[in-house]
Amino acid sequence: MINNLMQSIGFAPLLPLWLLALLGIGGLILCAWSLYNGARGALLRLAALASLLFWLAGPQHLRESWHSLPQTALMLVDQSPSMSIGQRAAIARQAADALAHMQVEGLNIRTVTVRQNGHDGTRLFEALDQAAADIPPDQLAGAMMVTDGQVADIPASLPDRLRPHTAAREQTPLPLHVLLTAKGEEIDRKLQILEAPPYAIAGQPAHLRVLAEDSGPGTHTGTPAELTLRVNGEEPVVIPVVTGTPQDISIPVARPGQMLISLSVSPLSGEISQLNNQNITHIMGIRDRLRVLLISGTPNQGERVWRRLLKADPAVDLIHFTILRPPEKDDGTPLSDLALIAFPVKELFQDKINQFDLIILDGFENRSILPHSYLENIANFVRRGGGLLLTAGPEFVGPGSLQETPVGDVLPAHVPPETGMVERQFRPRLTAQGRQHPVTAALSGTPDANVPDSTTTVAGAWGPWYRALKPDSTHGEVLMSGPDAAPLLVLDRVDQGRVALLLSDQIWLWSRGEGGGGPQAELLRRISHWLMKEPELEEEQLAASITDNVLTVTRHSISTEATLPGVTITAPSGTQTSPHLHAAPQDGSQTATMPANEAGIWQVTDGTHTAYAAPVQSDIREMTDLRATATKLAPIVQQSGGGVFWLGTPGHLAIPTIRMAESSTLHGANWLAFPQRGAHIVTGKSAEPLLPTWSMLLVSLAFLFAGWWREGRN
Repeated sequence: MINNLMQSIGFAPLLPLWLLALLGIGGLILCAWSLYNGARGALLRLAALASLLFWLAGPQHLRESWHSLPQTALMLVDQSPSMSIGQRAAIARQAADALAHMQVEGLNIRTVTVRQNGHDGTRLFEALDQAAADIPPDQLAGAMMVTDGQVADIPASLPDRLRPHTAAREQTPLPLHVLLTAKGEEIDRKLQILEAPPYAIAGQPAHLRVLAEDSGPGTHTGTPAELTLRVNGEEPVVIPVVTGTPQDISIPVARPGQMLISLSVSPLSGEISQLNNQNITHIMGIRDRLRVLLISGTPNQGERVWRRLLKADPAVDLIHFTILRPPEKDDGTPLSDLALIAFPVKELFQDKINQFDLIILDGFENRSILPHSYLENIANFVRRGGGLLLTAGPEFVGPGSLQETPVGDVLPAHVPPETGMVERQFRPRLTAQGRQHPVTAALSGTPDANVPDSTTTVAGAWGPWYRALKPDSTHGEVLMSGPDAAPLLVLDRVDQGRVALLLSDQIWLWSRGEGGGGPQAELLRRISHWLMKEPELEEEQLAASITDNVLTVTRHSISTEATLPGVTITAPSGTQTSPHLHAAPQDGSQTATMPANEAGIWQVTDGTHTAYAAPVQSDIREMTDLRATATKLAPIVQQSGGGVFWLGTPGHLAIPTIRMAESSTLHGANWLAFPQRGAHIVTGKSAEPLLPTWSMLLVSLAFLFAGWWREGRN
């Protein structure tokens, strides 16, 4: 009050300020001199002088005329994905429309719609801060939130926007009112995957940890429930669980490749939604450390290439032996000077041959090194599912050629001994089949068919080789060609196993950069992994994925058949669809798309291959708790002095009325209020004398006469 009084008083001096100050100082000096000499009435004369100086200072009473400014209340309407449950979105729209059209004198309502914000859940307080930034602080009346109560960015204390303050002192917080899109607290059961490994070793079980949890009034932990588990659309497995207790699950990983694991928990009676009763996780089945046996013939340039490639892969256990000389050669050199250990023929090719995933024979010439029975073991190793890679040079057409042994029965080509060797410059090129096969498709560089073999270096083309074998018969898939378009790289399946034959021993030239080099390391890596049945390198592939509720089916094939069988898509509900596949001739793939709005695992099959896909929740945090609840927002609402209101159901909405507060209470059973902030702008000012001139003269004369009377008394 005193502060307001001082603000309403001004001065318009009748004399210069320096003269008023001089008169005041002179009066003080005379008063002090009179008091020192004991003169009576000195203080009264000083009072007379002070009243006269006050009048000469021109005291005025200032008056302002001002115009009140309307206040603004923010209304944040939640339209996040969780609002799609039940009739929440309709309730929010009806309530927001009714509140926005309420006429409250001196109050404007500004509506802000808050939709999904990435993967961070509903962020109403972030929207509140951004919207309030455009409103002058003294005109913000408070905020309302129309929501289901599932808000991810609730602060620990009231936001600064709702805590107005001046330089002098902090004021009363602005209210935050919450209007919930339900008729009361709801209950919900949710299933969470607490632990799930991204990778698991084929042949060993993968371990998951899940938790079924009930929330809401009347729920408690320890309730029996059933967990249904399904892997890649196979027959479901039902596991008994109890709520509130983590459950460990063991899932067998039969083979390498992606596994889609669908989990669902039995519903809770009366729960608001079953959307979060299920969950899906992906586990990639991988091989354990791959065991590779590399047998090199006479030491050669390519031997180092193989060792460097296989040693660089941490997932490969490599055993490497080099044959320094054939058994029949005897030059008198002690065996201790030729090798540190004897060549363990029986151990490698009989006792432990089935422990390997891949055998590589690099320039290997038998020359009685391996008995006939061991060569049969290699052929049987392939037939039972193993991989064999053979790089062939001059030794392949010599007297110790493997093609004349039982190993030759599983090789995909035969080279005539007399005319099979070609020694001249040529450039390896991809065949038509090689441009579509995953092993050689999209290799770096451009094996341009128009580049002459005789050219030494061509930018972008693969470098030349100088020696190759020319087979007289092949079977399998020819991916690369050599001199005179003869087969150079041939892949084949033999019973359950696979064989690759490279009809040249000069791929090492690419690692030296000969003629520009080539994708030597990548090609050998792909061949090796194809032999070990890497799913991504299969010639015939069927893949499916779901993004933004759209199922995309992709089939890759190198088949030369005019027509390929169609695909059948089975939705989680069991509905089947057979879409048309659109061909892409450049890479041999076919694609199809269709809407996929059902939750769960979708199955796609062409009769031979099967693929699975499942939708991924765009905002997992948003869909974790689906209840409409006041428990999360109640503490912050209480700090602000606001209220919590349940809106009810469509057709029976309980929408509170809005008013301006007449007291410190800001909400009731069916109403909410915002405080009067007193925001205004000054439209003009006026001034008038604080006291009439004659009254000031009377006061001064009264003090003078009183001083004279006091001085005249004895």
